[in-house]
Amino acid sequence: MAGQPSDRPKYEVIACIAGRGFGVRREDMKKILIATRGKVFTLRNLDRLIDCTGLLNFRTR
Repeated sequence: MAGQPSDRPKYEVIACIAGRGFGVRREDMKKILIATRGKVFTLRNLDRLIDCTGLLNFRTR
């Protein structure tokens, strides 16, 4: 993201994760949250992936 305007990056980074490891490895989870600007999805909230990301712009009705 270096050199990108903070309000208009060229791309959006998201993460989809599963498993118990991130509950234990809190520091790694913190890094992922920062890198993705909070756009981390699990099986529990995967249904919100399109509504909460730039993918919403590609939705057809």
